[in-house]
Amino acid sequence: MPELRTDVEVIVADVSMEESLALMCQQAVVVLNCVGPYRFFGEPVVKACIENGAHCIDICGEPQFLERMHCEYHSQAMERGVYVIGSCGFDSIPADLGVLYTQRELKGTLTAVESFLTISAGPEGGGGHDATWQSAVYGFADGGALRKLRRKMGVKPLPVVGPKLKTRGSVFFSKEIDQYCIPFMGSDPSVVRRTQRCLLDEEQKSPVQYSAYVGVGGWFSVAKLMCGGLLFWFLVKFSLGRKLLTTFPSFFSFGMFTKEGPSLKQMDDTSFCMTFFGEGYTEGKDLSQGRPDTKICTQVIGPEPGYVATPAAMVQAAITVLTELHSLPHRGGVYTPAAAFTKTRLIERLNTHGIKFSVRSYP
Repeated sequence: MPELRTDVEVIVADVSMEESLALMCQQAVVVLNCVGPYRFFGEPVVKACIENGAHCIDICGEPQFLERMHCEYHSQAMERGVYVIGSCGFDSIPADLGVLYTQRELKGTLTAVESFLTISAGPEGGGGHDATWQSAVYGFADGGALRKLRRKMGVKPLPVVGPKLKTRGSVFFSKEIDQYCIPFMGSDPSVVRRTQRCLLDEEQKSPVQYSAYVGVGGWFSVAKLMCGGLLFWFLVKFSLGRKLLTTFPSFFSFGMFTKEGPSLKQMDDTSFCMTFFGEGYTEGKDLSQGRPDTKICTQVIGPEPGYVATPAAMVQAAITVLTELHSLPHRGGVYTPAAAFTKTRLIERLNTHGIKFSVRSYP
C-alpha cells in the first residue's frame, strides 16, 4: 500500500492472477500466507508455492481446507521438496505443540490429554476480526463436505492406548479451571489428530487421545452463549442467514467480531492460557496391564491470540524452516505444525518470543 514504509521490497500479488503468484513465489524461500477465509483464497497460494519451489506457512483454522490440501497436494509437495505447513498461528500451535511438549515432559508414555483454553481480557473486552467470523460461518455451513472428504481419504480412528478418554458434555463445570466449559469448536482437535497419525505412521510413536475445551465463565456467559449459538446454528443453514451473519458480524457475535478487529487497548489487555491435563504410564510399565499410573499438567500461555501470538508463532515457524530445514521430515510435504517441527527448536524459540511452555505440576 502507498502508505507502507519499509526498506524491504513490496511484491504485489493477486490470488486471482496465477502469474502474479508465480512471480512472487519465484522470489521467495518461504511464503507466509495470511489470506482468508482460506476456503476461498488459500489454494492458489499453496499451488503456486509448490509449482515454484517456495515453502508455504499459513495461519488457517479451517479443518476442511487443511485436510483437503493434505489430500490433494502432499504427494506433489514431497516430489518438489516443498513444505506446506498449516495452522501455524494461535490455530493450532499452542494445542499441537502443547501436546507434543506434554509428551516430552512425561516420564513414560502419554496416552490421553484434555486441554482447557481460557482467555483473559481487560475492561474493554476481547475482539476478533470479520475474516475469522466468516471462516466460522462458512465452515459450520459446509460441515457435510468435511465428512465427505474424510470418507474419501479413508480417515480411520487412531488406535486407543490405555483407557478410552471419556467425552464430556456440551456444557459442563470444570473443576480443573473452576468455570463452565464447552467443547472447543476450532481446528485444534483435527490438527492434533493428524499430527498423532503422522507420528504413528512415520515414527511409530504411541498415539495420544485428545479432547479440547474452552472456558466460558459463569452461568450468565453460558446462557448468552447458548442463545447466540442456537441463532448461529439456525442462520448458517440458509444462504440468507449466512448473508446476515457476514454482513452484521458485530450484532450476531455480541460485539466479539467486527470488521475493524480489536483495538490496540483490547490487544494489550488480552492474553490466553491453555492448560493440558495428561495421563499415561511410567517408563517400563506394560501398557496393556492396568490403568494409567502417572499424570502431568502443562501450560502454554501467551499474549492476545489473534494479532500478537499468531504473528509471533507464524514468524518463528518460518524462521525454523529457514534455519532448521534439515530437521524437518522427508524432503517436503503437507504437514501439521507438530509433525513438521517435532525435531526442531521451535518450542524454545516460542519461549523467547512471548509464548511460554511450562510444566505446572507433576503428580
